[in-house]
Amino acid sequence: MALEDPLFTPKLMDKFSVTTLLILPILSFTSLGITHVANCPESEREALNDFKIGLIDPEDLLSSWRGRNCCQWRGIGCDNSTGSVMSIDLHNLRWTDLSLNTFRDIQIPAFLGSLKNLQYLNLSNSGFTGKVPPLLGNLSNLQVLDVSSFEFSSLTVDNIAWMTGLVSLKHLGMNQVDLSLVASSWKEVLNMLPLLTELHLSFCSLSGSIVSLTSVNSTSLALIDLSSNSFSSKIPNWIANVSSLVAVDLSNCNLRGRIPLGFHELPSLKSLNLAGNYNLSADCSQLFGGSWQKIEILDLGSNKLHGELPSSLGNMTYLTYFDLSSNHVQGGVPSSIGRLCSLAYLDLSDNNLTGSIPHVLERTQTCVSSSPLPSLIHLILSNNQLVGILPERLGQLENLVELELSYNLLEGPIPASVGTLLYLTDVGLGGNKLNGTLPESFGQLSEATIFDVSSNQLTGFVSEVHFSRLDKLKILWMSSNSFIFNFSSTWVPPFHVRNLDLGSCQLGPPFPAWLENQKELMYLDISNASISGSIPNWFWDLSANLSLFNVSHNQLGGHLLNPLPIAPFADIDFRSNLFEGGIPLPAVEVELLDLSNNKFSGPIPQNIGESMPNLILLSLSDNQLVGDIPSSIGEMLSLQVIDLSGNKLSGNVPSSIGNCSYLKVLDLGSNYLYGMIPSSLAQLRQLQSLHLGLETLDLGNNNLSGSIPLWDGNGFTNLRIINLRTNSFSGVLPSELLNSSSLQVLDLAENNLSGNIPASMSDLKAMVQDQKVNHYLLYGKYRGVYYAESLVVNTKGLPQKYTKTLSLVTSIDLSGNNFDGDFPAELSLLFGLMILNLSRNHISGNIPKSISNLRQLSSLDLSSNKLSGVIPPSMSSLRFLAYLNLSDNVLELGFKPIYIFDIVFLHKYTQSIRTNQHNGLRGMVPYEGQMTTFSASSFAGNPALCGAPLDVGCQGEDSNQGKTVGGSIGGSKFLDKWFGLSIGLGFAVGILVPYLMIVIRKPWNEAYFRFVDKIVYELWGLK
Repeated sequence: MALEDPLFTPKLMDKFSVTTLLILPILSFTSLGITHVANCPESEREALNDFKIGLIDPEDLLSSWRGRNCCQWRGIGCDNSTGSVMSIDLHNLRWTDLSLNTFRDIQIPAFLGSLKNLQYLNLSNSGFTGKVPPLLGNLSNLQVLDVSSFEFSSLTVDNIAWMTGLVSLKHLGMNQVDLSLVASSWKEVLNMLPLLTELHLSFCSLSGSIVSLTSVNSTSLALIDLSSNSFSSKIPNWIANVSSLVAVDLSNCNLRGRIPLGFHELPSLKSLNLAGNYNLSADCSQLFGGSWQKIEILDLGSNKLHGELPSSLGNMTYLTYFDLSSNHVQGGVPSSIGRLCSLAYLDLSDNNLTGSIPHVLERTQTCVSSSPLPSLIHLILSNNQLVGILPERLGQLENLVELELSYNLLEGPIPASVGTLLYLTDVGLGGNKLNGTLPESFGQLSEATIFDVSSNQLTGFVSEVHFSRLDKLKILWMSSNSFIFNFSSTWVPPFHVRNLDLGSCQLGPPFPAWLENQKELMYLDISNASISGSIPNWFWDLSANLSLFNVSHNQLGGHLLNPLPIAPFADIDFRSNLFEGGIPLPAVEVELLDLSNNKFSGPIPQNIGESMPNLILLSLSDNQLVGDIPSSIGEMLSLQVIDLSGNKLSGNVPSSIGNCSYLKVLDLGSNYLYGMIPSSLAQLRQLQSLHLGLETLDLGNNNLSGSIPLWDGNGFTNLRIINLRTNSFSGVLPSELLNSSSLQVLDLAENNLSGNIPASMSDLKAMVQDQKVNHYLLYGKYRGVYYAESLVVNTKGLPQKYTKTLSLVTSIDLSGNNFDGDFPAELSLLFGLMILNLSRNHISGNIPKSISNLRQLSSLDLSSNKLSGVIPPSMSSLRFLAYLNLSDNVLELGFKPIYIFDIVFLHKYTQSIRTNQHNGLRGMVPYEGQMTTFSASSFAGNPALCGAPLDVGCQGEDSNQGKTVGGSIGGSKFLDKWFGLSIGLGFAVGILVPYLMIVIRKPWNEAYFRFVDKIVYELWGLK
């Protein structure tokens, strides 16, 4: 069979494109170099020469591969008539390197397994696919086999037993080859290769335990790379006992347990990578206390190492790379690291380091340089708790390229010496407590590409000098400081940044003109920058490239362009300005649109959903919008937040909102909406498998009517807040709504709901337990723009707005409705409830004794109902209760007025008690302790009460007025027995004593009646 010439055209073949040659059958020749009548085609000769270049021929077996007639070359078989190459016989070949080729997804030729003298076979990154041929197991002389790939490979091995024939193998490279079907047999098979020195099995989909193998037969194993597999196992001890090991990579293997201490005693170990396992642990003082004689690379990031770094760390004099990021390391940075002359990379970020950065570092005479850490290029200590001031010695790290100290507790000024680090590209000092001014020397960092000093306490003027040589700058973050930018109106920056964050710096009042030449700008935040006026027209040419456009919290006004020029899928944050006119729509799809707290007017565009179908957050709150809510909002299927509150919107809530299956917040409060809540909102529960998470439903302060839909709370497992306050809802409270396991705030006050309060209130699981962990309720968070949840909750008789601590609040407010029936005793099962308001209803019956179970209760209002019976003495155990209103009921203290007033209140300014008003209570007010802070008005409407702070004194009142007498039930009964007797005796004495005196003494009799007559005449006006 002749080969077609085009396949061998040099144009179509690169250096190793010999696909067709490789799949030719191997023919045996009795004599190599047979003479043929015809010459081989030139194109085929060139292809063979290309193939030869990819082969290493130390024995010069291919010395005959020269001249024009390739049919006379050794190992080449041609067709006698056409001269086309028919076969290649390379049985004596020892070295084949076809790596870094493109064989366009063909299989590895099986005939390679017949090249029995082959010692080196490199097929890595060559585009082969399919199964690795088991015939390769015949290559008993093979020392190097590499079929690895840099990227995803479609090579597979389903049975690894053939490798036992590779008895001479020293190097095995199978990175990215799928070994998922070989189960655990790979360990035993590889243990049968006694000469193996390097094992590369990264990204091979291996799983299971690797502990089962107790030892290895190879005494020369130098390198093990099993990274990026999923073993879910401990590190076997045998690995730490192979004395010949030079490099070990077990990163990203889902390993757990303790790191074997034997690693630090391996005499030849230079590189150890255990990063990204997340569950490996070790005590730093023990792990780093060994010799580590030759260690150069130590990467243990993203694990659970703990303890303090020992000073013996300075003994690792060969160390060049040290990464302990994302662990639990404590203590300070030891000064002994100054002895690490070769250290180029140090990353201790995301730990619990405390103390200050050492101002004095230890030195060693073995260093060529007299300065400590002369080779350090990367210093990364971010996200710790480091304190103190920055050492001036930072300027001596003359080779430093990356300085990352952000998000610590560092304070004091920034050393001017940092500006002398001429190789510095990344400056990360954000998120600290640094103060003072920005050194002008920073303007000399000509290599800087990232400059971050955001979120500090820096002040002062920033001038053109600070940026004089920063022509390579791409990221500039200076937000959340008190900088005042002082540039001339004609200044042209030397840089062209992509990311610019100057929020909370003073850039205005005029819009910064120097932005006009920032043609590469992609992310812009100039929020809260004291900018006023309008956005200049030239800026809209730049905005078309912006993926983040944040000018919020300024005094910008005027009309915005419509359509709004912006980059696709951008975030637009224009909140809290003075923009007016109609709502502008972006020219392309965006993901966040926040135009809240402006002066926009008119209707919401009817096509808003069509123009932004992938919107995540929509906030148009606190404007002057009118008209209906467009039904096209239901076409934005990715919406997590809809906030249209605080406008003048009217009409019905569109049923299409039920299509927004990812919705977490629906806030339509404080509008003029009417009608019924669409039942379609209940359809969201059907999408639970799509991770439905409706967490806030706020329709309060509208004029919605009808009954509350029969939603099944099981469909809203993440629902935290329901606010339907101040509407016109009627009917009963559906018990199905109370099945939500996450509901913390239920506010249905000021409606026309009726019927009994459902006993299923006890199913509100989030109110059964204390909310002890505070979570900021931020929704739709994406690239820094989010909806921050807030809610006004009526507590202690007053409205109070909760924001950052809202996740800790548990509240039920059903006040101002028409609920009736007995007080639901099931409410006492909500042990974590903080606020309960059932006032102004028609609830009857007794207050259950079990109400004392609500030990977190801080505000209780049951006023203006029809409650009767005795106030439970057990309420005295409510130690957090700060507000109690039981007025306008038919309650009584009975014979135990002592206990209800034993309540301990929180803060004097919140103390309120209206237990007594209009309940017909009687007896002495126990005026002591916290009770002395209440005025007489707290006890109004109960004429039978006496004692301080009332003006009515009690009989027998003495210097101990107001104090409880007795202190026990027995003492109270004793007093009760003598109370009636004392009244009778007093009455008898008051009548009998004057009568006897008048009868006995006649002059007293006459005088008495003359006095009575005089009084009567004066009262009736008689003369």
